[in-house]
Amino acid sequence: MSGRRHDNRGAAPYPRSLRVNQVLRQILAEELERLADADERLRLVTVTSVDTAPDLRHATVYMSSLSDDASAALAERRVQLQRAMGRQVRMKRTPTLEFSVDPAVVSGSRVEDVLRRIRLDDPSDLDGPGTTPK
Repeated sequence: MSGRRHDNRGAAPYPRSLRVNQVLRQILAEELERLADADERLRLVTVTSVDTAPDLRHATVYMSSLSDDASAALAERRVQLQRAMGRQVRMKRTPTLEFSVDPAVVSGSRVEDVLRRIRLDDPSDLDGPGTTPK
C-alpha cells in the first residue's frame, strides 16, 4: 500500500461553479424575500439564476424582470446582500453583485408576443380553439 490518501467521496455530480451559482441563487432569493417585506420595490423581483466568475470576484444575478425602482432598490441593498452571502457561505471571496434581466426571460416574452400576434392575425382561429372554420 502506498502512502497516498484515497478520496472515497467520488466525483461531484456537477461542476463546482454550478453548485456555487445554485447556492448563491438560493441565498439571494431568500434574502430578497425578507427584504421585500420592508421595501415594496422588491416585491415582484425573482432571481432566476446567478453566474459567478471563475475567480469569484464578480457575480451577475439574473432577474425575471427589473423595473427602474427595483434596480435602484437592488443597488441600495447590494452590500447588504453580499454580506448575507458572506455569512452563509464560506468562500475565498464574496463576489461583487451585478443585477441584470435574464435574457432567457426576455427571449421567451418575445416569442410569446410573436405567437400571440400570429394567433390574432389567423382568421381561422376567430371561432376559438378546437373549432373548425365555416
